Amino acid sequence: MPRPAWSLFAYQLIEPDEQLDLFACQEERVHLIARQLELGGTIDRTLCGTLLPAQPRWLEVNPTSLRDERLCSFCRAILEAQKRGTRPIWPELRFSQ
Repeated sequence: MPRPAWSLFAYQLIEPDEQLDLFACQEERVHLIARQLELGGTIDRTLCGTLLPAQPRWLEVNPTSLRDERLCSFCRAILEAQKRGTRPIWPELRFSQ
């Protein structure tokens, strides 16, 4: 049976360590990151563009974890856009302001 083109297996969740370092998200948020590294992509950033914490806790993504209240809304929007095969526009505005 062929795998679908889009799958939750392509992503992982990260939880920041207890020390929210200066380069990571400053909130108690759970972020999504692509499991496969892409050529020309940034390897130290989450889907929403936040830098990875120093010692993230890696978690598997499943439908239940997507309902977690701590899940970053930008990461969720990007995931949903990728699921539909479209490119999100509004998270890019977050970094241009």
